[in-house]
Amino acid sequence: MIVKSVAEIPVQQVDHPEAKKVSIRWLIGENSPAPGFWMRLFEVQPGGYTPRHQHDWEHEVYVLEGSGEVFSDTGPRPVAAGSFVLVMPGEAHQFRNTGKTPMKFLCMIPKSGK
Repeated sequence: MIVKSVAEIPVQQVDHPEAKKVSIRWLIGENSPAPGFWMRLFEVQPGGYTPRHQHDWEHEVYVLEGSGEVFSDTGPRPVAAGSFVLVMPGEAHQFRNTGKTPMKFLCMIPKSGK
């Protein structure tokens, strides 16, 4: 078992030309013995967004703080603290902070899908 504080995990800026004002903490990732899933904490500042992308694996997302929108091929959907999202394999998606405070969300992905 591993028990840590989020404060122990370094913040990294998302280095992607189509991302703006986004940071990530790999809470459970390459340096952990987790057999199946990884967990990341994203923080998107007001006006910021993740890159619009798609891939072959699912995402499970839980919004902890703030508000915004998640975009897919069917258009934008509002999200706020307490919302959860299932992004299906192959589904294009992007998270945008449309609020006035940081939007924080947990994102789980299969270990095979980095």
